[in-house]
This record gives sequence, C-alpha cells and structure tokens, in this order.
Amino acid sequence: MNDPLIISGRSFRSRLMVGTGKFSSSETMKEAIEASGAEIVTVALRRVDLEDPQDNILRVIDPRRYLLLPNTSGARDANEAVRLARLARAAGCEPWVKLEVTPDPQYLLPDPVETLKAAEILVKDGFTVLPYIGADPILAKRLEEIGTATVMPLGSPIGSNRGIKTRVSIEIIIEKSGIPVVVDAGLGAPSHAAEAMEMGAHAVLVNTAIAVSGDPVAMAGAFKKGVEAGREAYLAGLGSVRKTAEPSSPLTGFLR
Repeated sequence: MNDPLIISGRSFRSRLMVGTGKFSSSETMKEAIEASGAEIVTVALRRVDLEDPQDNILRVIDPRRYLLLPNTSGARDANEAVRLARLARAAGCEPWVKLEVTPDPQYLLPDPVETLKAAEILVKDGFTVLPYIGADPILAKRLEEIGTATVMPLGSPIGSNRGIKTRVSIEIIIEKSGIPVVVDAGLGAPSHAAEAMEMGAHAVLVNTAIAVSGDPVAMAGAFKKGVEAGREAYLAGLGSVRKTAEPSSPLTGFLR
C-alpha cells in the first residue's frame, strides 16, 4: 500500500513509533524494535550519555535504519526542555525532538504553557518539533500555527495502558489539524492502536505496553499489525454507526 507517513517533508513507511524505556535488556529492546517495523525510535535524553558512543541504547539503535528521536522527558519547564534538545543536536543527533514538558511527577501530564513556549523557541532554532500535549484542540492548533511538525495528544496518562480516554478531543484535533496527529501515551493493547488509526490519527507512539508485556517481541509485532489494520480500515471507510438494527440480508428478492 502506497500510503507513506510524511513528517516535515520526510517519508516513513511505518506509522508506529516506539520508545526505548522499561525493556529488560538491550537485546530484547533491539528485537522488539525490529519486530515493530518502526522507523522512528524515541530515546529519553536523560537516560543516555551523548558523549559515549558505546552507550547501550545508542549502540543498539542503528541510525542508518532508524530516525533517532530524542525526547525531553523529565523536563519541568521550557528552559530545561530547550537545553536538552540543544545538547542532543550538539552531540550529533538530527535536529528532531519529541518535546515533553511534564512538571507533575505523579501523572506526567504535559504543561501546555511551557510546551508552547519551548516549541516556539525550538522551531525558531531550526528543530523539527513533535510536541507531546494533552488532548487540547486549541493548543494543538496554536502549535501548528507556530510551525511544529506534528502534534502528539495523549490517549491517557503515560504508562497507564488505559487506552484512548480522550477520544472526543482527539477527534476534534484530527478534524482541525493540517499536520500529522500522533496519538501518544496510554495505549496498552494493539486494539487501542487500531482504534486510534481508525479515528484518522496519522500514527501512534507506544513504549510501555510493548516493553512490560510477557513477550515484548511478539507484542511489538502485534502492535504493528494493529496499526496497519486500523489504517487500512480508515482508508476503506468505516460504516456509519446506527441506533437501530438494519438487516444485512434483504427480505425481498430471491425469496419471491
């Protein structure tokens, strides 16, 4: 199917992005990433030594096969997020960044004010910015207007595996957005990923659900299939939802 995901003019075959946290080993992480078919892999900047090329995560992720997407996880305000992004670029990473500003340690909800502030700075500084946000259609549009490459609304809190609890707001974001919408955070099952794609999301990002499963490699493959099935269903055109029954077979015709 010729249906690439286009972000900032760059084409990707896969619509599944994956994270690198919580895996039991680097080898398991590597195998799961391969099984997922993902081409964009996020790495928390706080978890890697950018000056050490032998760092476990950086050594496992082949930059010839994957776009390494540094994220600013752990940043509590705009200044901290900008500093982390610039450190990654200075260390040789591509100027792409998943922007996360999460001052609340319990629910890790993104700060809308600081996120918008950081995004403005990073876009002007030449970064391709993919911001993690609450499912706020107004904020999503503001971010698009200042030049972010995507918006990444949460389905539910990070790592909760609760699925899409913000469906109505995400549907509005998708309807109004002129840039890719990536559902990020809270997707706990391949069916959740399929649901997001059926809604018209352009991609999803998954980490915890794969990493903490009984078999991360098999789960990564299952998410790949879920994303592909959901996208194909969206393109095919889902039937309308009805309040009443409608027979799937006519009651006239050959019975006469």
